Amino acid sequence: MSKLQSPLRDDRGAAVIEIAIVLPVLVLFLWGIFQLGVLFQAVAGMQHALGEGARLATICQNPTADGICSTATDEEIVTRVDEKLFGTGLGEFDAAVSRPVDDPATADVDESDVDFIDLTATFTMSTNFLLFDGPIVNLTRSKRVYVAS
Repeated sequence: MSKLQSPLRDDRGAAVIEIAIVLPVLVLFLWGIFQLGVLFQAVAGMQHALGEGARLATICQNPTADGICSTATDEEIVTRVDEKLFGTGLGEFDAAVSRPVDDPATADVDESDVDFIDLTATFTMSTNFLLFDGPIVNLTRSKRVYVAS
């Protein structure tokens, strides 16, 4: 009788079965945390690049004797933003400059008095959770920059 009950009380190998159940879930959670870290790094890279583009747009370059400044062109600003973007290379970055024409904030102001641009950086990444593909994540950050005149 004791030989029939001893296998029921034997708990050797229980830890291996518990690890076999829990380990895949743990690995998926850790990989998900890594994917989230990539997104946070992309946001930091976009913010840094937008700041550098805004700095270039606001600098008065080659001032003349009568106080007229020349500013960077839109292409130069986009190039600077593209150069300063950083991330892990797992997604795609895109930068753009736009000059709003009919902005409600400046509706009562003469357009020659206010000169601003909107800088936008976008990051697109397809998430991957090892066993299945996750959603495509689109992150966009923008800055309004008042340029030197």
